[in-house]
Amino acid sequence: MVSTVKQSESNLNARFLDLSGKDPNGPSHWAPVKISRQSIEEAIARLADRPVPANGRRAMSIVHPSSAAPGLGLAPGVDVVINVLKPGESTRPMRRNANQAEICIRGSGTITVKDKKIELSKWDVCNIPSMQTFTHRNTGDDLWVRLTYSNAPLLEKMGVNYFEVDPKPAVAVPRPAETFSQYTRETAPDLVIGESGARLRGYEFLTDIKVVENVALHWPWSEVSQGLATQAGDQKRNIMLMYNPATERRNGTTHSFFVTAFSSPPGTPTRPVGRGHRHSSVAINYHFSGRGKSIVGEEVIEWEAGDLLLSAPGWSEHAHYYSPEGAMVFTVQDHPAQIGMESLIWQERMDGPILALGSDAGQTGYIGPREKGE
Repeated sequence: MVSTVKQSESNLNARFLDLSGKDPNGPSHWAPVKISRQSIEEAIARLADRPVPANGRRAMSIVHPSSAAPGLGLAPGVDVVINVLKPGESTRPMRRNANQAEICIRGSGTITVKDKKIELSKWDVCNIPSMQTFTHRNTGDDLWVRLTYSNAPLLEKMGVNYFEVDPKPAVAVPRPAETFSQYTRETAPDLVIGESGARLRGYEFLTDIKVVENVALHWPWSEVSQGLATQAGDQKRNIMLMYNPATERRNGTTHSFFVTAFSSPPGTPTRPVGRGHRHSSVAINYHFSGRGKSIVGEEVIEWEAGDLLLSAPGWSEHAHYYSPEGAMVFTVQDHPAQIGMESLIWQERMDGPILALGSDAGQTGYIGPREKGE
């Protein structure tokens, strides 16, 4: 019976698609989508009214109308999930090969990742690394609400989205001595090939990868806010990255995403409407203070505090404008994943060059606006 199944599978026929003389497919733009504060609050209320699920996880994914299964999300390869816990409730332990960033938008609670506890309060941000067991517990007296961003949709598209509920502790199982290779990563062949810099390495380099420690980190808003501008002209920065050193040159909060906090202090003059910029990384903005507008392509989108916005679909021109009353924004981009894939392209000015950031084909030094306020 088993051999019959294998034989049947081997008879599947691949297709041959003739690409001779054809150029590759170009970027495919998703439309920007605003999820209003009211609709988010309604979703939170619906989740809170439900009986607690068996896994303790009250969750609702926000899905873009252009998204198709497998891999539903707010942007290609990215999901944004509203998570709700009532006071005293907790989730069952889970681990998965997706990595995630979490932004607390209401209440407070404790996230336990491996043996580390993080007390997450309103506007705090944390990361949960891949394949590290985690749980959430509401330790406050209000609903605990978080926006969780993950790369699970990308993994679903690839057919490798893995998870375990109540995972068993990892136990090292010794192998018989005769099964051990004579090589380790430290002793495996590592040969120079020719004069181009190419190398030939042993298989151990693929399976015994050098470990870069990646732990759950916490960015409390009480400290993050100290690094942002609070008054017009106070010489502090308007935007700061929540950096996880484990991501190294990818400059991420996780290996897939960065989270930045942006502040336009009250009294900051509104810049004139002009051309925007674009990049292959997708951007999702959560506006937690103030109001303003974003122009994405030809579409003008008014937003206010509490609105979530797919503000920059990949390779779409966009620009943001903030009310003189001030505004604050969390932005999540899959910038680190794009750096890892060597696919990050950037056009700061629409009449300027298209650059491959972090690449020899790109440009070193800061790539910024030519004129103040652009």
